[in-house]
Amino acid sequence: MARILIADDEEGIREFLGEVLTDEGHDVTLVGDGQAALDALGRAAFHLLMTDLKMPRVDGMTLLRKAREEHPEMEVIVLSAHGTVEGAVEAMKRGAFDYLQKPLEGPAELRLLVERALERRGLKDLAAGRAVADDDGPRLGFGDPAMAPVVNALKRVAATDATVLLIGESGTGKEVAANAVHRWSKRAGGPFVAVNCAALADNLLESELFGHEKGAFTGATDRRRGKVELADGGTFFLDEVGELKLELQAKLLRVIQERSFERLGGRATITVDVRWVAATNRDLPAEIAAGRFREDLYHRLAVFPVRLPPLRERRQDILPLAEELLLRVGREVGRPGLRLADEVRANLVAHDWPGNVRELRNALERAAILSDGDVLFPEHVILGPVGAFGGEAQAGGAAIAAGSLADAERAAILEALAAVGGHRKKAAQRLGIGERTLYDKLRLYDIK
Repeated sequence: MARILIADDEEGIREFLGEVLTDEGHDVTLVGDGQAALDALGRAAFHLLMTDLKMPRVDGMTLLRKAREEHPEMEVIVLSAHGTVEGAVEAMKRGAFDYLQKPLEGPAELRLLVERALERRGLKDLAAGRAVADDDGPRLGFGDPAMAPVVNALKRVAATDATVLLIGESGTGKEVAANAVHRWSKRAGGPFVAVNCAALADNLLESELFGHEKGAFTGATDRRRGKVELADGGTFFLDEVGELKLELQAKLLRVIQERSFERLGGRATITVDVRWVAATNRDLPAEIAAGRFREDLYHRLAVFPVRLPPLRERRQDILPLAEELLLRVGREVGRPGLRLADEVRANLVAHDWPGNVRELRNALERAAILSDGDVLFPEHVILGPVGAFGGEAQAGGAAIAAGSLADAERAAILEALAAVGGHRKKAAQRLGIGERTLYDKLRLYDIK
């Protein structure tokens, strides 16, 4: 269902358009002039605006200009009478999707044009990163029994509008799970909007969530719609919700309860239809006890809590997940044939992965950089804490890499040289790196 605003001073035309599009299942708002349309746009978000060009108070061309400035994601169709086609063409040059010529011949052309406009809006959402991937999107599980009840629970709740709270350690795939809830829901055709509360400063987060009016604060040179407003009709994912300050928690509670809010510096109340999914790696009951999280907000968010198990509790998923991640890493570095040596595969399954999926991807990406060949060996896939590459220049002029990564790499080189009697070409082949890379590392570690 799309939200459509129709502005036309001819009551008969207005009512006809409204009736046809309401019968199609759309939520239609009718207004009689351009100023009333601007007022409606200030109160709520719409997917499509249909406007006549000649109207009292504010004409259609002015309405189009302001709509393109303040609501760039909304499509606009203009209505033109005989003799004003040139004006309609000019409107298209200024950003209108298309035009309909009055008198309208029947509902078929109207339905087709509206469908095309809404389809293009969906593509624009996708390009902006607000729409979720299709059924071939990121997978939640790869067969480990620990994930079966999680997937089942998410599929069940996706069919409802209940608020979901995803709980789990950092890197367990909470955003992938939120994407899945959206993808499996009746809102899948709408936007998926995500905000990480830990990634923005407190003074920016409120504007990011709720938007602001021009002049609301220093630097607010234009009106800006917030992410909650952009999620209207879809799903809003609030990641790291435990990082919200108490003042913002109170405002968020009101939005969830009343489905309305005001932009910073604004007076108009904006109503939104949003499905909420939140995520945290914090113990929110403990945060409540410490006075850092509102209990009433917690109960609003935790209507349907789902815990995502860490990788160490789903070891059967580690290898197929690693293979999928390695495909992506290989494409990114221009080496799509990357594969794991058998020893590496065993090591990956045995490792506890405290950083979960994020740590696994980082390990594979580092390994791809360290290796010159297509096979990743244990000396490339460094597990556990990793020190910094490079370091301070030493007396001999060699730069020594710090930490356990350097120790492991140096040990692997010495072991390879010993195994081939010091033959450097054979050692490089054994390590899966080029000879030039080996010589660089011999100098780096001052190996004679």
